[in-house]
Amino acid sequence: MRDQLGLFDTPPDRHEIRLGFGVVGLLLLLLLAILSLHDVRLIEVPAFIPVIDAIMLVGELITATLLFAQAAVFRSRALLVLATGFVSSALLLIPHALTFPGAFAPNGLLGAGVNSTAWIASIRRGAFPIFIILYVLWQRKESAQEPGVSVQPPNIGAGTLVAFILAGAVTLLATRGHDFLPPYFIDRSDLLYSYGLRYQFILFVLFVVATIMLSRSRRSVLNMWLLVALSGWLAETLLVLTLHSRFTAGWYGLFVLTLVSHLVVMLALIAESNRLYARLALSTAAQHREREARLMSMEAITAAISHEVGQPLTAVTLNASAGLKWLTGSRPDIPKAIASFEAISENGKRTFDVIKSIRAMFAKGQAPATVFSLNDLVRETTAVMDREIAAAKVSVVLTLDESLPPIRADRVQVQRVLINLVTNAIESIRAERGQTRLMSPNPPRRVTIQSFSDGQRVRVDVADTGAGINANDLDHVFDPFFTTKASGTGLGLSLCRSVVEEHRGRLWASQGEECGAVFHLALPCAVLPGDAVILRAC
Repeated sequence: MRDQLGLFDTPPDRHEIRLGFGVVGLLLLLLLAILSLHDVRLIEVPAFIPVIDAIMLVGELITATLLFAQAAVFRSRALLVLATGFVSSALLLIPHALTFPGAFAPNGLLGAGVNSTAWIASIRRGAFPIFIILYVLWQRKESAQEPGVSVQPPNIGAGTLVAFILAGAVTLLATRGHDFLPPYFIDRSDLLYSYGLRYQFILFVLFVVATIMLSRSRRSVLNMWLLVALSGWLAETLLVLTLHSRFTAGWYGLFVLTLVSHLVVMLALIAESNRLYARLALSTAAQHREREARLMSMEAITAAISHEVGQPLTAVTLNASAGLKWLTGSRPDIPKAIASFEAISENGKRTFDVIKSIRAMFAKGQAPATVFSLNDLVRETTAVMDREIAAAKVSVVLTLDESLPPIRADRVQVQRVLINLVTNAIESIRAERGQTRLMSPNPPRRVTIQSFSDGQRVRVDVADTGAGINANDLDHVFDPFFTTKASGTGLGLSLCRSVVEEHRGRLWASQGEECGAVFHLALPCAVLPGDAVILRAC
């Protein structure tokens, strides 16, 4: 059995089944309405048959095209057989219209006799159940195939050629071989009822056999609508059994039933094909979005590594240069060189911790948390960044509440947040003064870090006297890849907010009272009753 799902394999849903029963009910109501007036004689309309045949010709060719497309995609010879039947039926509509008496000539074209049109119509109607029976047999054969067996694509050209040959042969038989066929009509209007009854009985048996075989085959959307069409064709056969002549209400109603029965398959195929293509389009769009999300995630991880690891590695480079300078100078300063190399060791450890922290952030599960004092972490962070602070000629003022309760969090990740906030404050002070909203011409180069608690949360504010943040950008500074710096990645603050929110905290920004900006970090405090650690809700 095939792995792909299409009209050939997709089972109908409840909505489609209800719709199918509705169409069958409509056909039966139409049949009953026509039967009540079937003997009423109406005026002869010469253009009626050519118009009806033209509509059905287009409809059946569209149906055949859709079936050929399905056959090619799913490599189904069963669908090829069915499509060939629709093509041959469509082609027979051409001689049916040309040979109909009174349509294009009093006795019809192509050398037709009085029975030519009737035999073309009967053979055409009999071809449908035959092709459906062949379709069911091929479908069973294909369903019995082992999974993974290579199947050659069906030859659509050969199927089309067979349809043309069959249509040509039936046309020649009904026109050139007219005299060899049993009688059907007395004249162009009146039917030989006894003969017509026999022919229609044979067609009725074929339709019943095809209906039984199709109903016992695999349930699919296509098979369901073929059953609906077969019910219409059965209704046509019952109606023909009541007719005695042409140009009556029953005769005109017969072609209306025929039109509806044939077009229902076309409309169902078009609707289902559009639905399948819509599913394919949505699936393709979802795959594109998933691919873009993966690329974005990779870009975010790369930028995060570059952003977070770049700071300690820069410190390592600066300390190494300073240490070499103290050792290679005319008067080596051993204590300062030792201090530089100790700073290198500390920054190397810090780099390793940052890499572990980034990996934990993008991995599933929660990072390990410890209980510690945020004041101690602030002091440790400013000590680690002492060289960067000194190089920027910035003073750091600590206003820390010593009664601050401890917090429970990943110490390395929270320190990364503090380092980012302090680094941003330093870079803001270094920025062009023309971008600030300063009230004094020479503001101090200062970063103020203040801590306090409201009993539920521990809060740290990092304020600077730098360039500040535009009021329109306050809502976007934490957006991924948003940056006001020429060389920034736009991920630092976004990653900081992600870390804080993972710890059930909050991070936001505001403008300073006179100049610069203030970043507010709030984390839930941890209370230690006895040996237990309780993390209060934010």
